[in-house]
Amino acid sequence: MKNINDSFLKGRAKSLKYTFKGAFLLLTTEHSIMTQSFIGVVFVVLGFYFKITNVEWMFQILGFGLILTAESLNTAVEKLCDFVHPEYHKKIGFVKDIASGAMTFAVISVLILLTLIYYPYL
Repeated sequence: MKNINDSFLKGRAKSLKYTFKGAFLLLTTEHSIMTQSFIGVVFVVLGFYFKITNVEWMFQILGFGLILTAESLNTAVEKLCDFVHPEYHKKIGFVKDIASGAMTFAVISVLILLTLIYYPYL
């Protein structure tokens, strides 16, 4: 609950604290986020190696941002579903499958993007 005595700046600082805590938790506990972050680092190295353009860098950064965002939201949905209904339930499984499907769209989009960026260099 919001404390009425918190100033705007103090509230934003608290929000940033929670934001970085969440990112840290994702990077240190979720294997899918670790894997996707590693792949992102590999493509950063490739970007420097092939000297991709500024526009290609922008698209690559946006693409990996999309993947990490989608995976983070997918993880949040799965954790919430598991908390609400720890045992298997058909409807909970359906919700989790849809969240995972959203991740699939992000991955396919970024694979196409990376192909468009790196094909000319290969």
